[in-house]
Amino acid sequence: MQRSKRGTATLLLLLTTAAWGTSFPLGKAALAAMERALPGRESWFFSALLMVARFGLAALILWLAQPRAFARLTAYEWRQGIGLGLCAALGMLFQANALGYSAASTTAFLTQFTCVLVPLAVFYRDRRPPSARVGLCIALVLAGVAVLAQFDWHTLRLGRGEGETLISAVFFTGQILWLERGVFHGNDTHRVSLAMFGTIALVLAPVVWFHARRAQDLAVLAASWPLVAVVLTLTLLCSLFAFLMMNRWQPQVDATTAGIVYCAEPLFATVFALFLPGWIAPFLGGPYANEAITPHLLLGGALITLANFLIARAPRAG
Repeated sequence: MQRSKRGTATLLLLLTTAAWGTSFPLGKAALAAMERALPGRESWFFSALLMVARFGLAALILWLAQPRAFARLTAYEWRQGIGLGLCAALGMLFQANALGYSAASTTAFLTQFTCVLVPLAVFYRDRRPPSARVGLCIALVLAGVAVLAQFDWHTLRLGRGEGETLISAVFFTGQILWLERGVFHGNDTHRVSLAMFGTIALVLAPVVWFHARRAQDLAVLAASWPLVAVVLTLTLLCSLFAFLMMNRWQPQVDATTAGIVYCAEPLFATVFALFLPGWIAPFLGGPYANEAITPHLLLGGALITLANFLIARAPRAG
């Protein structure tokens, strides 16, 4: 029975990474549609607005499902949800903005830099030096990032999209470390998710307000039903389904198994980016070409994925 439950959890977590993988091409398509509807606006406006719409709507749905959830939130659930929301809001803001300057598959792979930052932070916290395995993984990820981002060794700089994705990885690292804190064990994941989603929307709402030129901007975007449909899909599939599934099923497997399963996210994103743009473009009424498999994508993605697998299989103590 235990083995069967573990197998079910592993399969459902794999399904979760597939849902996350769709968020990269879908998010890129939504941002492009927003820019066509409101040309000349700052990219931060569209990125923040997409996150506020996704997670504000997700919080509303959770609240409607359990109207008394807010009243039942404990102090520790508020603390966990707000901490997760702060890290996720900043991480996803930079990640969404990066989609306007980088390919969806590239952004997905570079986000996996968290798989190296997390163990490094744990080693620093516990005052334990990294093992040879961790050192090898760091080298593999750095090489993969350089190849995938086509790092310019002459000017020593990354492109804007790649740089913002790496910044987002730092905030996602904080999110993972906050979620793993032992003091939060026993919290209700539904109520924590509600606090997290609400925090994301509240934190990013001022960014939207600051960059909005007029009140009619939101009405213009809301009038596009294809755009609303894409945002609703992102909300239901990539916000509600994915985060609730992760919170529900990850405790049923060991950390090594979960780490390996999560490594499938950029692979799903790459596969979806090969055909989803061609399907979405006619629906949204704008150009969005399918991505192609390039040598940079294959080599850089392979190095980062290999590092993630090695990190996931490393002994807990490092």
